Amino acid sequence: MFTVFVLGNIASGKSTACRYFESRGAMLIDLDELAKSLYVPGSDIVNALADEFGWDILDEDGGIRRSILASRAFASPDSVARLNGIVHPVLIEQLSLRILDPVCCTVSSPRYPFAVVEVSAPTGFEDAFGLADEILVISAPLSVRRERAIQRGMEPSDFDARSACQPEESALCNLAATVIDNAAGDNSLFEQLDAWLARHGFRDVADKEEADA
Repeated sequence: MFTVFVLGNIASGKSTACRYFESRGAMLIDLDELAKSLYVPGSDIVNALADEFGWDILDEDGGIRRSILASRAFASPDSVARLNGIVHPVLIEQLSLRILDPVCCTVSSPRYPFAVVEVSAPTGFEDAFGLADEILVISAPLSVRRERAIQRGMEPSDFDARSACQPEESALCNLAATVIDNAAGDNSLFEQLDAWLARHGFRDVADKEEADA
């Protein structure tokens, strides 16, 4: 199954793009949600996070208080790196199980024409890029993204702290085979996504499924 990793800094429109791909027939894997599913009370990963960021990140049931963990883990690039060092090895293993065909040497027809992996924090996750057939970046200038985030209700200081832990826009774009400009934040995003689907032969698949529905 063809797999594309979709990268984008905060408020770039990455999630919108991923959900559009999902509407066109893709299997969507949100790495943030996959990571959260690993936070099982009493598990090695939860205990390691508590050791690193303080046992008060756990609630009375032993689960992660995500807001507290986020406030500490995203406080600086160093703390982000420590979070990634704990979570990423397990995350990559679980991602591999979801996108790699477990049946060897057989002919099979995948349920989905392609898989989309939404990557919110690519820094430190480069070891997993070998699982992707293509890296696609949704890009928008920092000032545009900041304004969008604030309009959605994010505190400016929160955006600034999170943005400081993310790669420069140019460095992010350099990782990609395809860069989609979403500075305008309008329907041009979907037009570019449709063009990508058509280039890869997935637009026809989506159109056929809609016609058959």
